[in-house]
Amino acid sequence: MQLFRLDASIRTEGSHSSQIADIVQQEWCDVHPDGRIVTRHLGSDPIPATAWPLAVNATYTPPEQRTNEQVEALALVAKLTDELLDADAVIVAAPLYNFGVSQHLKAWVDMIIADPRMSAEVGPLEGKPAVLVTARGGAYGPGTPREGWDHATPWMRRILADVWKLDLRVVETEFTLVGVNPALDEFQDLAADMRKAAETEAREHGRAIALSEAAA
Repeated sequence: MQLFRLDASIRTEGSHSSQIADIVQQEWCDVHPDGRIVTRHLGSDPIPATAWPLAVNATYTPPEQRTNEQVEALALVAKLTDELLDADAVIVAAPLYNFGVSQHLKAWVDMIIADPRMSAEVGPLEGKPAVLVTARGGAYGPGTPREGWDHATPWMRRILADVWKLDLRVVETEFTLVGVNPALDEFQDLAADMRKAAETEAREHGRAIALSEAAA
């Protein structure tokens, strides 16, 4: 069995989304102790901003006329897509940045969509178990002042579940800036409860995707 994990936090240490994803991964490992884990960290190893336009333009260029940069971009597209296609389960850990999707994650998605194997008609990822872990510094739930300001999670659900047709489970945690931003100190208990709930959900989803594979 093989697990693919993607981290999109710009933090290599102390990332809330990565910490929750660690729980999901551990549950998967408990079921598949001999399983292989392939990781990609977009924060420490970002995809070049020029890669996607090079890859797209290369598809309209005869192979013999492609530049070295276009060839390299297409090779990266294939590599990124292979990591998904070769996996039996997927974890994506992606925090909310500036109310939307980080450029790192958007670049990764754009590259994979550029691969002809990812055609909607083919649907190579359909039914594959996946967990999306997302963390938000503030509160964006119903009734909060910033309800509806999270423009990332709906987009990620759209790509992962609706476009790629992964069997998606989602873990969300909020108020991760409590303890960092003094203005949020009054929400310490609520933040702790949210974190505990997210950890519980992460354990449940991690075991679920592992057992889903085992039964396949």
